[in-house]
Amino acid sequence: MDKNAAAKILGEIALLLELKGENPFKSRAYYNAARTVELMGEEELLQLAREDRLKEVKGIGAAISEKLKEFVLTGRLAYYEELKASIPAGLLEMLKVPGLGPRKVKELYDTLEISSLAELEYACRENRLVHLKGFGSKTQENILKGIEHIRRYQGHYFYTEAKEIAEELLQKLRGVPSLVEANLAGSIRRCREIVRDIDLVASTDEPDELVRFFAGFPQVAEVAALGETKATVRLQEGINADLRAVHKEEFPFALHHFTGSKEHNTAMRGRARAMGLKMNEYGLFRGEISVDCRNETDLFEALKLFYIPPELRENHGEIEAAEKGALPELVEEKDIRGIFHVHTTYSDGTNTLEEVVRFCREAEYEYVGISDHSQSAYYAGGLKEDHLKSQLEEIEALREKYPELGILSGVESDIRTDGSLDYPDRVLEPFDFVIASVHSGLTMSRQRMMERLLRALSHPKVTMLGHPTGRLLLGREGSDLELEKIFRAALEHGVIMELNASPARLDLDWRHLKRAKEMGLIVSINPDAHRVEDLDDTKLGVAIARKGWLEKKDVFNTRTRREVEDYLKRR
Repeated sequence: MDKNAAAKILGEIALLLELKGENPFKSRAYYNAARTVELMGEEELLQLAREDRLKEVKGIGAAISEKLKEFVLTGRLAYYEELKASIPAGLLEMLKVPGLGPRKVKELYDTLEISSLAELEYACRENRLVHLKGFGSKTQENILKGIEHIRRYQGHYFYTEAKEIAEELLQKLRGVPSLVEANLAGSIRRCREIVRDIDLVASTDEPDELVRFFAGFPQVAEVAALGETKATVRLQEGINADLRAVHKEEFPFALHHFTGSKEHNTAMRGRARAMGLKMNEYGLFRGEISVDCRNETDLFEALKLFYIPPELRENHGEIEAAEKGALPELVEEKDIRGIFHVHTTYSDGTNTLEEVVRFCREAEYEYVGISDHSQSAYYAGGLKEDHLKSQLEEIEALREKYPELGILSGVESDIRTDGSLDYPDRVLEPFDFVIASVHSGLTMSRQRMMERLLRALSHPKVTMLGHPTGRLLLGREGSDLELEKIFRAALEHGVIMELNASPARLDLDWRHLKRAKEMGLIVSINPDAHRVEDLDDTKLGVAIARKGWLEKKDVFNTRTRREVEDYLKRR
């Protein structure tokens, strides 16, 4: 029996009671008991528990002594397990953020329904804590720093975070004189939404020198493994990075091998065997003779395949499509002509409407769709009817001031629990578009959530379905939905599906985008921007759209300003 474990259990009970809003004297009693146990000897604690004399110890009352006795003698405590099960697990995780005590966590949960670190981070990035009593902009900033510190040691990273670190490593590697060629590989090159480590592949005539140089980078906190052709290091940011150094003629094979998923690589090796070839990270061989390939395109051609873009190398039908010449012409960043789903200071954005307009104009977009939160989103400064009118008037004035940019008026309307929208039809009438989104009641049953979304999709004013599953990466699973039915309803009612490009959402998931495309749905790649810098998230959205097999024709905001305006007028 470990007395520290007993003290820890008592301390956690105190925290859980605070989170539930129990009498503070009750919580304090458990805190006091925990400190008392920490000062006791293990033999003394065990002896007193066996003799049922724990209640005689100052600082341990009768009720707590019974629970402590149960834990000491059995190693379990039913009361603790029941109490812990009654509270969302994420609340305890949130307590790890510096400056967030039980009272503040309870306030966040009660007021904003925040129950995980990921939800908390998202709320901070949407400025939802700025006007919350007891918080403010400085507290919000500190919470974000605290979350970043915690995630550093969890081993999972948003794609954008990992790629930024990886690009810096790659640039540094390209400065090494002995390097011939280098590239990112692994899950980053495949544009996976969550990344666990960084993979780099390089060609050089001096692999041993290159990997040692890499292991000595200032970003490296620890060298986990170092060989003649490979180095594994842990970076200061907490993420691991692997470098594989090969000779020039091996580079295309190594790059392909360390890019593809396990399933893709297995399927490719199987295809090689069927053609009488052997394939691995070192080359493609016919018997003992190496098949010369200058790059990955040559490698695919040697296997009688069209080139498969890295994003598709998941064994989701890409090899069969490459054999038939049926791979999609994937959408590109340059195809995006405008932006939808942008928040301003009218709700929870940090930039004014005109600042957003000027940014989009300078970025040479043809149009921007403004969509602040509706009134139910009180935590996000959702707009009351009089504020909506003021915004529409300002949009009209800005249209005259900046005629070269299409400024489209919209709203992100909450979908109520019964599937109705947050405003009556007369209020929605003047808007160019409506994004309907679920922000609350995310844990309702599958049947109720389906009824809720299907009703919303049938509303004639709904243009787009925002972040359809409601997931938050690293924090919250999406709603349990029959997406096939959702897609059919969207198709029937002419509703565009959103690919929310926020790094914390990326919703729809790329695994579902392919099916949406097959059914003929139109997808809009939306940044869900709350500051002008967030508009760059559209690039991430394009990467995920490519991973979901989307082409230019599948994406709504690849259309010209005239095409978009005509479409919205018809709607």
